[in-house]
Amino acid sequence: MAIQLAAALLLITPTGPRFKAVAFDYFVLFDPNSVAVEVENAFPARGTEFTRIWRSKQFEYCYLRSITHRYEDFYRITADAFDYTAEALHLRPSPELRRRLVNSYLAMRPWPDTVSALKRLKSAGVKIVTIANFSPMMLRANADHAGITRFIDKLLSTEANRSYKPDEAAYGLAMSSLHLRKSEIAFAAFGGWDAYGAKSFGYATCWVNRFGVPAERLGILPDRESRDLAGLLELVLGHR
Repeated sequence: MAIQLAAALLLITPTGPRFKAVAFDYFVLFDPNSVAVEVENAFPARGTEFTRIWRSKQFEYCYLRSITHRYEDFYRITADAFDYTAEALHLRPSPELRRRLVNSYLAMRPWPDTVSALKRLKSAGVKIVTIANFSPMMLRANADHAGITRFIDKLLSTEANRSYKPDEAAYGLAMSSLHLRKSEIAFAAFGGWDAYGAKSFGYATCWVNRFGVPAERLGILPDRESRDLAGLLELVLGHR
């Protein structure tokens, strides 16, 4: 009878989290389209086009600078990508407008489920870190502006080793900073390319596919895909 009771207790006793830490890409937590609103206000009827080119150039410059070993921090890359886009669209923003729009990347809106998800992870004892291409200044400014700094254990920027995702060195920052094994960390990706990079590195990966875009044709799929943070919580915490 005692053995049967112990077995029954094991079945009903809640287990702990499946991972000790979650590493977030910043766009999983912050809506990049909050920048588009500022751009549209500055350039009526051109905001969508401007933002699309600007965002594309940001990541293109990351890749090119990685390949050519000519590192610059992401804030500088953001400004350079802005200047390219303005010239490509034959727009001439004033220095003040340029500064304001570039700095819109310092005060992005968090997604509606960001705070509640972070609270659930923290209450379960899960460490929360970022692995983001954003510079440390950009990470801190956004977290402080949104009031979520207290939920994040470490704001890790790939600037720490002068890399950009999907470089393996970038993903390894969480392991070295938290002194955890790869199997103890889950990664939350916003872009399909980032989900591919994290899964290739060896993290259990949830692709938080906010915009419902197709998966990359690269031969590797994430462990979980979800339109919001519910899928990540299920991956990390199980049915709780």
